[in-house]
Amino acid sequence: MSGAQELRVIARIETDFSTKFGIPRQAGVVEALEGRIVFEPEFRNPDAIRGIEGFSHLWLIWQFSEAVRSDWSPTVRPPRLGGNVRMGVFATRSPFRPNPLGLSCVRLLRVDQDQACGPVLLVAGADLMNGTPIYDIKPYLPYADCKIDAIGGFAPDAGAKLHVVFSPGTEEQIPVEKRAALCGVLENDPRPRYQDDPARIYGMDFAGMNVKFRVENGILTVFSVEK
Repeated sequence: MSGAQELRVIARIETDFSTKFGIPRQAGVVEALEGRIVFEPEFRNPDAIRGIEGFSHLWLIWQFSEAVRSDWSPTVRPPRLGGNVRMGVFATRSPFRPNPLGLSCVRLLRVDQDQACGPVLLVAGADLMNGTPIYDIKPYLPYADCKIDAIGGFAPDAGAKLHVVFSPGTEEQIPVEKRAALCGVLENDPRPRYQDDPARIYGMDFAGMNVKFRVENGILTVFSVEK
């Protein structure tokens, strides 16, 4: 039997998230989020993506680069279950896996031709941190990948959304082109699922801003936006 082949990073994604906090729990939850997939020099051949613009969505196979460990556990504590119940690692999407690989479906908006970086993919709905290494890109096939009778186990839906309000003067601190994406992230509740302290102040780095907020009775209030 031949040995396992080492995975090579083919690209990295550029997003508005410099840290893990606030990243949507699943791809496609916030369609207003945009990212740029920049290929590594070895893979900047336009022929490698010939025909890709015929597909509306793509699968990204990537690395949980902030969760690489030398060991692994057969069970994890899913935040969806309050962090108190253990489930099998292969029955979850936990980043702490024997092989820290992630799978995301994103919308392909367009292909840009960058003078320095070659062909760049502009995508929407990505749930990845800035700089995340990507191992592979595959087209999404509706007839094969969409299962309308699928069952969601202990995570059957995305959960309730929050109502987002801004304290006076804070919304104006956010660039107009980033407001829809930021609101989409906030309304999907970026807090850990098991936290519900109305007095707690959260700070989230997004698009070069530090956004501070509180949550009480289903209302998320942004009270500070700092560059």
